[in-house]
Amino acid sequence: MTPRDVQTLTEAKALSAVAHPLRSRLLDALSVHGPSTASALATRLDEAVGNVSHHLKVLAQARLIDEAPELARDRRERWWRLSAPSTRWSTAEMTDPAAVDAAIAAERLQLTRQLERARAWLDARESGGPWEDSSFAMQRWLRLSPDELRELAGELLAVLDRWAARPSEPVEPESAHEPGATREPVLVFARGFPSRP
Repeated sequence: MTPRDVQTLTEAKALSAVAHPLRSRLLDALSVHGPSTASALATRLDEAVGNVSHHLKVLAQARLIDEAPELARDRRERWWRLSAPSTRWSTAEMTDPAAVDAAIAAERLQLTRQLERARAWLDARESGGPWEDSSFAMQRWLRLSPDELRELAGELLAVLDRWAARPSEPVEPESAHEPGATREPVLVFARGFPSRP
C-alpha cells in the first residue's frame, strides 16, 4: 500500500465519525464489499435506510467516503465508496485534545468490535469445517524498545498489505489448496503494547 492509499485522520470530526458503532460498520461494509448504495448497505447491515443515509452523510462530511456518481443508473441513485482504502491515526500526531479523545474512543470501539467478532467466531464455528485448521489466534511475549515495536508494526502491516493486494475474485479450483475453495472476508488483527503478565 502506498502512502496515497492511507488516509491519516487527525481531526476530531473524522475520528468522532469513526468512533460511532454504525458508522464503523458502514466503513467496514464498504471496505469488504466495495461501493454501495444506502439501500444495499441497509439490507446488508439490517438497518433502516433513512438511518444509514444519515450516517453516510456524516461520513461524507468527515471526508471518509465519497460519492461514486459514475455507478448510478439514474439521478436518484447515490453510490458511496471509501475515500481511501485504509485509514490510520496516531494520538502522538495530534495537538487538539478533542481529536485525542475521539481517537481513543475510536480505538476502544475497534477493540470492542474485534473482540465481539472473535467471540462470535468461537461460538459459531463448525468443528471440522473448512475454516477449522486455517483460522488462528496468536500471542507472543517479546522484549522490545518503542522503536523496535514501531518496526514490528511496519513489518506486520507490509505482510497484510501484500495479502490485501491480491485479487478478490473467487479462487479457481486448480489453484486452490482445496477443491472448491472460496475467498470470504477474513478479519485479521494484531495489537502490540507494553504490558505485564
